[in-house]
Amino acid sequence: MARQPTLQAARAERSRGEAGFALIEILCVLAIIGMLAAIILPSIPRTTTRARLESLAVETAALLKADRSAALRRRIQVATLVDAPSRAIRSGASGRVLRLPADVTMDATLAARCADRSAGSSIDFFPSGMSCGGTIALARPGMGYEVRVNWLTGGVEIVTQKPI
Repeated sequence: MARQPTLQAARAERSRGEAGFALIEILCVLAIIGMLAAIILPSIPRTTTRARLESLAVETAALLKADRSAALRRRIQVATLVDAPSRAIRSGASGRVLRLPADVTMDATLAARCADRSAGSSIDFFPSGMSCGGTIALARPGMGYEVRVNWLTGGVEIVTQKPI
């Protein structure tokens, strides 16, 4: 009968014959994967999806409706500032600023004069419920939405733009 090796001797003999991965090899592979990801990820386009653009239109309408409600409730005039070049809308009641992503274009058609003063960069809501009116168009290639404010009623609606 052959003598069986002790447990420690068997381990030592097996470890000499089998090769495994060293920690340095694993770290090298992870570093290579990290470098490839750093090169590839910036080239993947990150554009605003249709759902996100629709969400931005809803947020814009909600901000305008909140300003109209504040004008009615507080019995004061509230002006929502619209800055199309920097793609930002600022609430006159709460001061909240809605900023649009860089790939979303914003075009605003606003009243030049309202309530015997020049407006041009805001949509004003009056205590009576009326407003100066205006349209804010949010678009990206292939899709777009218009947020319209009725000058007579102050009502806010979202309309889908037809793709060109």
